[in-house]
Parts: sequence; structure tokens; C-alpha cells
Amino acid sequence: MDATDEVGPRLTDWLRTKLPGADEVRVEGLDRVTFGHSAEMMVLTVVVRNGGTEERQDVVLRLRPRPPALLEPYDLQRQFDILCGLADTDVRAPRALWLEDSGQVLGRPFLVMNRVPGSVYEMETPPNVTPQQIRRMCESMAEQLAAIHSVDLSTTGLAALDDGRTHLDREIDHWANEMHRVQRATLPALERLLQGLRDTKPAPSPTITLVHGDAKPGNFAFVNDEVSAVFDWEMTTVGDPLTDIGWMELLWMQPVGITSHEAALTIDEFIERYQAASGIFVENRSWYRALNSFKMAVICLIGAMLVDQGDSDDPKLVLAAGGTDLLTQVGLADLGLTDNVEAGPVAIRQERIDEVLSHASQSETSIPEPSG
Repeated sequence: MDATDEVGPRLTDWLRTKLPGADEVRVEGLDRVTFGHSAEMMVLTVVVRNGGTEERQDVVLRLRPRPPALLEPYDLQRQFDILCGLADTDVRAPRALWLEDSGQVLGRPFLVMNRVPGSVYEMETPPNVTPQQIRRMCESMAEQLAAIHSVDLSTTGLAALDDGRTHLDREIDHWANEMHRVQRATLPALERLLQGLRDTKPAPSPTITLVHGDAKPGNFAFVNDEVSAVFDWEMTTVGDPLTDIGWMELLWMQPVGITSHEAALTIDEFIERYQAASGIFVENRSWYRALNSFKMAVICLIGAMLVDQGDSDDPKLVLAAGGTDLLTQVGLADLGLTDNVEAGPVAIRQERIDEVLSHASQSETSIPEPSG
């Protein structure tokens, strides 16, 4: 279902079943949000009237992406359960409200969560901030990552997610299987990196924790200089917390967003703050960076293949496709594997790139100017 004017009435009817005691339920301000690659989102206000009292709640609706998605299998029930489990912890995650998992209301399953105030700086640097505020934003990210890794798995019910003892093997095997699922031919460099990871795998962190799975600066929202929310729990599991550190470390060095500010903490300072807040010692950093280079290289490869075979026209995936070879080389270097190995077919065909960029250009020029 694509037409927003059809979504409103259907969503309103469904919300009435979730709020059966209300005299009136209506939806206001329904709008789509373009952000990230994994899911589609809408923002709206749910207005509930009981007698002469009217309550308004700003919420976000997260739709399951159309298959095949960048991350498959895509499990909204799992995400909903994770958010419910985090509700009474120190982790600043949105509060889960309702789940529609049949796909009968809007054509695809969705969950609804409360809308948390805050700004996300995925690509841009925060404007009009002092060096002290930037440093505090970085410290707050370290503290929230430590909060995630300090969640009591038993009392929250999140221990049921996975057996954390085999996490590293599961991570390697999962992304290896994803690579084999989408590859068009032999990929010597990625295979070399995969073998290197298996050959040099260290003993995991002795502390088993909740693992976010996509802990990057662009998944933290801020009010002033404090984290107000942590988003995107699609890859969350239970296991080795140092996998989150390796992912954060890999993305910390990107020349965009908060961490590109000259006053930002260095990654070493960030890790020091994290260790102080979590009590978890960070070691084997180059191996964990290499693991996450492999993971991100495979995600870039999946995106490239989705575009190449016509399953996606997302221009962001076109831009990211070049990351497969680059990230593979980063991972190989972190493992000290400097022999020259060819990448293999990891690129999108030029005719598909031209087609996607042409569609994107046409879409931009066809958007009407807002009135009023």
C-alpha cells in the first residue's frame, strides 16, 4: 500500500481495535520519513478522546521493507520484543506500543513506537555547537553503549534471543552465508578475509551481553549534548560486546557526522570512556575491526546485487556499492594480510547505475513545491 491517503483510514480502524475503550481515535500529521536503508517509516500523531479529555501521542510507524530487503530475514516481532525488554532499563530506546504482524492492515507488517525527541547526525556535523558539547555527545554515546552492554538479560527476558557463547562463530558463518547467497562468481579477496578471520579468531570477551549489532554514531539521537534515543535494533543479539566496539570503531573514522568534528573524542578516548562506564576491557581491536569490515563489505555487496538484479532502485545503495572492495582491503590490512588478491565481481553494472540515477533525478524534479 503506497498511497498515504489510504493508509490513514486503515491505520485509524486498526488503532481503534488497540484502544477499544476510547470514545474517539484519529490520526493526524501522517507523513513518510526517508532515512537509512533497512525499513520504511511514517510519523504521525495518535489522538485519543475520552469524554471531554483529549490525549495526543506522537509515534513512529516502522514498516517491514519490501522483500528482498538488505537484511533478511527481517523479523519485526524480534525487534518489538527487544524494545519491550528495554523499556525499564537505562538504555534510551523508543518504547514499543503495538505490533501488526499479519500484513493485512497496510500490506506489510509494522510496529508502532513512541516518537523520541532528538536530532540524528548521520552525515552532517551538528551546527552551532561548542567543542565541549561535541565531546559530551561522544561521551554520552560511550555511556549508552555501556548501558546496552549492562542490561540484565534475565530480568528483561532478552536472554531468550540467542546463546551468546557461540556468537563469534555465528557472526562469521552468517555473513559468509550471506556472501555466498548473493555472489555472482568467486570473490577471492572476500574469501581471503573470511579465511583470515577464521584462522586468527581470538578468545571472545568473557562477558556475554546484549549486542546492538549496528552501534554507529548515526543510530544515536541527541537533545542538546545528551543521547535521547538509540535506534535500529534489527541486528541485535546476545554475545560478545566487543563486536559492537569493532563496528563503532570502523564507522568512527568516517569523514562525516559528529565524529568528523575536530573537537570529537578520538576513538581511543571513546573506548576509554566506554571501559570506565561498562567495566569491560577492550582488546584484540584489529581483529574485531576486520570482522566488522567483512560484515559491512558483505552488506554493501548485498545492496549492490539488489540493485544489479533490479530488486532495488535505491541510489544510496548505488553509492554504497563501492564499499565492498574498499572495506575488504581495510579488513585484510587489519589482519596483516597484504598479499594482492583480486576482488571479483562486486560492482553494479553501469547500465543499472545509469538507470537508477536517472529515476532518482526524475523523482526529484517531479516533487511539487509546498504551498502556503
